[in-house]
Amino acid sequence: MNIENVCKVYKTKNDEVKALDNVSYEFKPGKLYAIMGHSGSGKSTLISILGLIETYTSGKITINNEDISKLKDNDLSNLRMKYIGFVFQDFYLDEHLKAYENVMLPMLINKEIKREERKEKAIKLLTDLGLSERINHYPKELSGGECQRVAIARSLANDPKIILADEPTGNLDEENEKLVFETLKDLAKKGKCVIVVTHSEEIKKYADEILKITKGKLEV
Repeated sequence: MNIENVCKVYKTKNDEVKALDNVSYEFKPGKLYAIMGHSGSGKSTLISILGLIETYTSGKITINNEDISKLKDNDLSNLRMKYIGFVFQDFYLDEHLKAYENVMLPMLINKEIKREERKEKAIKLLTDLGLSERINHYPKELSGGECQRVAIARSLANDPKIILADEPTGNLDEENEKLVFETLKDLAKKGKCVIVVTHSEEIKKYADEILKITKGKLEV
């Protein structure tokens, strides 16, 4: 993923706020990137734009050598499904679904994964993350760290090349924070491009690159 001179401007009645100011960077596979900055610095805006959730005012973003500005909405959604996995602070697991069923959810819109393959794939992802004994548990029966690992497994459901994690350890204790960062680091070692937005200084032990945003400007 490559971003060039990306700007994001929010307009109000009397003013304009530049959330991102000519941000350029190339995110490569096989690395864990930490994006850090104070509240209001622009880091949440950046990760939303990287996730193709929010639009940008100017600049250029390419994924798999494809300029996303030239894509229609359906093509953009398809690109997001195939190339990007999301991990959030609040897990966003369905309380009425078992762990493996939560992991299966992103597969439902992926026509390349056959119906009979979904459960097997979900169970393998959970097993790889050390949750083989939690496959049939509901979120309320899991610890916070286990819920986040289920969420990470879900982010991998469609085998994306890019994992975006927005404050993934914000609701976890120190032990589970370490476990989640270790898991994300392992994914980077396996070839994923992992981008983490966090306030936690602990990430510095795991990140290959630490990026800081100040007033919408990216500092390397």
